[in-house]
Amino acid sequence: MSKILAFSTSSSKTSINKKLASYAANLVAGAEVTLIDMNDYEMTLYSIDKEKEQGVPQKAIEFKQLIDSADGIIMSTAEHNGCFPAVFKNLYDWASRVDDATWGNKPMLLLSTSPGGRGGQTVLDFAASSFPYNKAEVVGTLAVPFFNKVFDSNQGLADEKLNNQLKALITDLENRIAANG
Repeated sequence: MSKILAFSTSSSKTSINKKLASYAANLVAGAEVTLIDMNDYEMTLYSIDKEKEQGVPQKAIEFKQLIDSADGIIMSTAEHNGCFPAVFKNLYDWASRVDDATWGNKPMLLLSTSPGGRGGQTVLDFAASSFPYNKAEVVGTLAVPFFNKVFDSNQGLADEKLNNQLKALITDLENRIAANG
C-alpha cells in the first residue's frame, strides 16, 4: 500500500484546489492518503534573522516529515496574482531550511484549478519548473479550468477529457511509486 501526501496550497476553508487534490489522491489504487490543510501550517514569516533567533518552526519540521514518510505527493495549487498563496510559500521557504531536498526525490503530481479559463496554469508552470531544484520528481501536471463547471462533488471531474487526463497521470504516479519500490 502506497502512502500519498495530498494538499492544496490554499488556506480557503472551501478551497476548490483542496477538493481537486482530495479527488485525485483518492484515485490512487489502494493508497493510504494523508490530506493536510494549509491552515494547520501557518507560522511566522520566514526570515534568516528569525531562523537564527528562533530556529525552524516545528510545523515546518512536521511538514518535511510528512513528505519524507510519503511514497508520492499530490499538490493542487491555487494561484494568487500568478504565484503561490502566501501561506504555502512561507511553509515551503521554512521547509527548505529543514532540508534543501525539500521534496525528498518523491514522485509528485502537480495540479491547479481556478474558476477561470487558465486553471492556474501560470503558477503550475512555475511549480513544475522550480520544484526539481528542491528534489521533486515531477511526474506530470494538469490545470483544470472552469472548476465550478467541470467538477461535481458527487462524481468528481465531470469533464470526460480532463478526468481521463487525470487518471492517466495517476497511473503514471502509481508506476513511478512502484518503480521506486
